[in-house]
Amino acid sequence: MISAELGKQLENFVASLVATGRYNSKSEVLREGVRLIQDREARLAALDASIARGLTDADAGNVTPAEDVFDRLEAKYRAMGADPE
Repeated sequence: MISAELGKQLENFVASLVATGRYNSKSEVLREGVRLIQDREARLAALDASIARGLTDADAGNVTPAEDVFDRLEAKYRAMGADPE
């Protein structure tokens, strides 16, 4: 069993969530908070992995010069603007 001291401000906030019926108990509020943190940490880990893959690609020379990317995007958006509606 975990016991935590939240401090006055957070304790009041949790109590108000329970009092308004948004949650059935303080434990329910805290469980949802931990689940949200779990989700955020998973997304951050995925982002870190993507950055690491990108850096590995860059180190290996698997890159496209920015000028080529800009030219391709410019051509794409010019073509989109030329399409009759």
